[in-house]
Amino acid sequence: MEVKKLLHKYQKKRENLIPILQQIQKELGYLPQNLFPHIAKYLDLKEIEVFGVATFYHQFKLTSPAKHSIKICLGTACHFQGGEGLMKAVEEELRIKEGEKTLDGKFNLGRVYCLGCCALAPVVVIDKKILPHMTPAKLKKIIKKNGMGKITKKQ
Repeated sequence: MEVKKLLHKYQKKRENLIPILQQIQKELGYLPQNLFPHIAKYLDLKEIEVFGVATFYHQFKLTSPAKHSIKICLGTACHFQGGEGLMKAVEEELRIKEGEKTLDGKFNLGRVYCLGCCALAPVVVIDKKILPHMTPAKLKKIIKKNGMGKITKKQ
């Protein structure tokens, strides 16, 4: 992605900061911080202002995404059906904490607070696949089985 080309699609106005950040993230999957000085200069902002917006909004990611995303639902139904145990199981299996990614870049781990699948609790989302009625044992098996390949819904 060429930053200059992208920036010139937008007028040099402060209110274009969020759309610019959104476009960069759409193209790259995250916001490389080495682009912040270029964005700041183009919009006549301080670099700290760009950083502040990028870190304030949850939609923006400052690190490159992992190959596979694991999200544990910890909404009320999932929490009471064992969501915290699922989180601990993944942390043990992958040796990472929530918000981190594995050293090999294969998996990252996060939480969500409701997927609207309460009747299927506890629920895990791997990539974009919803896995219902999950247990720590099933989840560990899926992670081991799919460590190198495509995550599938089949257990």
